[in-house]
Amino acid sequence: MITGAHSIIYSRKPEADRAFLRDVLRLPYVDAGEGWLIFGLPPADLAVHPSRKNDLHEFYFICEDAKAFVGAMAKRQIRCSPVQNMGWGLLTRVSLPGGGTLGVYQPRHARPKGARRRPRPHALPETTFRKAR
Repeated sequence: MITGAHSIIYSRKPEADRAFLRDVLRLPYVDAGEGWLIFGLPPADLAVHPSRKNDLHEFYFICEDAKAFVGAMAKRQIRCSPVQNMGWGLLTRVSLPGGGTLGVYQPRHARPKGARRRPRPHALPETTFRKAR
């Protein structure tokens, strides 16, 4: 039923943040036209937290070693917040060129195996669709 997820980062300087994702984090991407880059992401997981409001969502990158990530960013003169031990993981925030930040954390909780991608069913011939209408 679900084949993937599409996340959005809103930015005052989207071109700069796209360049950061492409050139610094080296995420794979496609150009959907006119420089509108769509990035591929590594495996992901999703959690639902309690809240007094609906429609609040957060996005974090996951890394294997938060301190090594901060060190790698420092070598490129990219600021990160100090690594915090949150219990569930080690968390930092990396500064984006557009003025925002992205959470990056090293999980200490169990992680699920990624959903297996199911093969797409073969498309029915166009005549079948016409007959079904």
